[in-house]
Amino acid sequence: MKVVLADYGAGNTRSVCAAFARAGAEPVVSTDAREIREAPLAVIAGVGHVAAAARGLAPVADALHERIAAGRPVLGICVGVQLFFEESEEGGRGLGFLAGSVRRLRAGRVPHMGWNPLVTARDSRLLDGLEGADVYFAHSFAVEPAEEVAIAHVDHEGTVVAAIESGALAGVQFHPERSGAAGARLLENALAWSRSA
Repeated sequence: MKVVLADYGAGNTRSVCAAFARAGAEPVVSTDAREIREAPLAVIAGVGHVAAAARGLAPVADALHERIAAGRPVLGICVGVQLFFEESEEGGRGLGFLAGSVRRLRAGRVPHMGWNPLVTARDSRLLDGLEGADVYFAHSFAVEPAEEVAIAHVDHEGTVVAAIESGALAGVQFHPERSGAAGARLLENALAWSRSA
């Protein structure tokens, strides 16, 4: 199955592509709006600042909105899930797919780097088999949804949203490509989700 990672010039697309390939997908990195709009699964992954990433995605923002409206899945990873929301304390606006904001972590060590067990909030195809799984985080900002879209959190001297799901959107704050067997399971779940969409 083809998986298209939207290219906005950010970091770890190579490692995300390698992880999807290990999960049996055919990943490509693309700036082509049509390819992003029509792929079975589109992924926004990477590291960096929300505002810079949103600027980098501006040429394909309409294609992303169109695929979401059509019910075609989009997976956000790390800064990718942050881009789903309206604004960020980092400065600038996200893509506005969901109501809510991105806020700097206020408790615990910042940046939050390391392994934490997932606490799931409700059943989810994306997180099937991952209750209590240890996953790897590396971030200083986290999403604060305005609606009930969180499907998992972790405890980092307070509750931090770890995953969201809403219609054609799903996203994780952690790095599945660095999360071993749990990350591989998440990517396999994402592929199964996109096949059934």
